[in-house]
Amino acid sequence: MSGQNQTPYYFVPHPSQHPISAAVGLLVMLGSVALWINGHDWAPYTALLGLLWLLFTLYHWFGDAIAESEGGHYGKNVDKSYRWSMSWFIFSEVMFFGAFFGALFYAREIALHQLGSLDYKLIWPDFSAVWPNEGPAALAGHFKTMGPWPIPTLNTAILLSSGVTLTIAHHALIADHRSKAILWMWITVLLGATFIGCQAFEYHEAYTEMNLKLSSGIYGSTFFMLTGFHGFHVFVGMLMLLFITLRLQKGHFTPKRHFGFEGAAWYWHFVDVVWLGLYAVVYWL
Repeated sequence: MSGQNQTPYYFVPHPSQHPISAAVGLLVMLGSVALWINGHDWAPYTALLGLLWLLFTLYHWFGDAIAESEGGHYGKNVDKSYRWSMSWFIFSEVMFFGAFFGALFYAREIALHQLGSLDYKLIWPDFSAVWPNEGPAALAGHFKTMGPWPIPTLNTAILLSSGVTLTIAHHALIADHRSKAILWMWITVLLGATFIGCQAFEYHEAYTEMNLKLSSGIYGSTFFMLTGFHGFHVFVGMLMLLFITLRLQKGHFTPKRHFGFEGAAWYWHFVDVVWLGLYAVVYWL
């Protein structure tokens, strides 16, 4: 530290119990989920306990980080570290979704055509290598496929609109128009919640009216894995934006120091881009 009233060159926090506490919560939650899947009746309760413990830990952990930031402990080097960390985190998410898009490509362009080749005609003579497909033996039963209209198209408009409202809020913050930024942030959060609600309705319709389930062959598994994980990311991004909005209302962030806002905005725009790929590949092609 170069001076008593100056920002340190690089702030190093004191030893904290938060990492080990979060690890314990994750261990209890995920271990309980595994036991839940294997039929243990008590596992849902311990999974909920682990989740609540994790959320309790994160609440205090994030609170400490916010207090350090607002206390002036974070200088340019810490800001640079946060930017690189968020960049690598988003890169890992790109690879995550890339794996699922790769699985969909393999199923449609490689495995499907192999099953439809002459080598397999003796086993499944009635199989047609056309996507979407119920599988060679249609073991999961017949189902309807999910088209792009109306909910997916409506959700596309909602998510793209939320990207616009978020950008307006960002420019308002840079211009030091805090009330305007808060207004547009609340609109963005509302649009995110609307997207999640529409997707929940889409899933209900798929299960109850279309017989389209996670177990509906490779089409059902890839559809729900891609759209489901994206919906989870939308939920996480919406929570990020909600907390940023609440911090704005408390007077946090300045026109020149607001990476917490920017990091959440990066994540939200990434979610927008992933959805455009999903909308084109899953619903249209």
